[in-house]
Amino acid sequence: MKRYTSGQKHGPITRLMSPSDFGRLLKPFVFLDLIDNQGTPFTGFGLHPHSGIATVTYIAEGSVRYEDTNGATGLLLAGGIEWMRAGSGVWHGGGLGEPGRTRGFQLWIALPPELELGPSESIYLSPEAVPSDGPARVLIGSYGNAASSIQAPSPMNYLAVRLRAGERWSYQPPAEHTVLWTAVGKGSILVPNELQQGELVAFTTSSAVLEFEAQSDAEFVLGSAVPHNYDLILGSHSVHSTTEALHRAEARISEIQMRLVQEGKV
Repeated sequence: MKRYTSGQKHGPITRLMSPSDFGRLLKPFVFLDLIDNQGTPFTGFGLHPHSGIATVTYIAEGSVRYEDTNGATGLLLAGGIEWMRAGSGVWHGGGLGEPGRTRGFQLWIALPPELELGPSESIYLSPEAVPSDGPARVLIGSYGNAASSIQAPSPMNYLAVRLRAGERWSYQPPAEHTVLWTAVGKGSILVPNELQQGELVAFTTSSAVLEFEAQSDAEFVLGSAVPHNYDLILGSHSVHSTTEALHRAEARISEIQMRLVQEGKV
């Protein structure tokens, strides 16, 4: 049994998952956005806060600018990854890089209690630093002979896969990974039903091998994980496991905001 969604589209962003719908079903994966500007200029997002979650931005085509309150700024090229573990609070922002089409996914992961109020961490990996095994690039976790250098906050895999029309690929989720989903960023695939660009499918608990076949040249992401057995307490920009943790993080976010105001950055 599977559950499908095509999300809600807002300009170049299609929100495929949020805690009010599939994110509650698929936690620790709680938000997923497909980004595709179709070549149209897009102003992006100024500095904004997060806490209690980790953000994984994967660029499949084009480039994006980034900055954060840990002091990092730069340009993320196609094939690269931004990892931002917000912990008790951090501000980050960015927008499109060089002119042209930019396409990719931004995923938010709920942190376990031991990390949700911990220090923030930002890592930016160039395309060459992202390992792969066959057609699968390992963004988080491991697959085959490839393992990400980013330490996952809990047991999970997050892969980006490219297949040419007619090619097949299979994924055997680890036995304890009972959370499983995939979303298409380009083209269409069979799993075994057809899934097109901008669609996500959540699979019910199973240890069976997933078989993928590309109907056309296709790109998709896949997530599997041990379930996040904690509540999702939502703030304006945050996800925590308790109300107390949320309030503590909101105080930290306000402290950072005061500093940014003094520096004229917000």
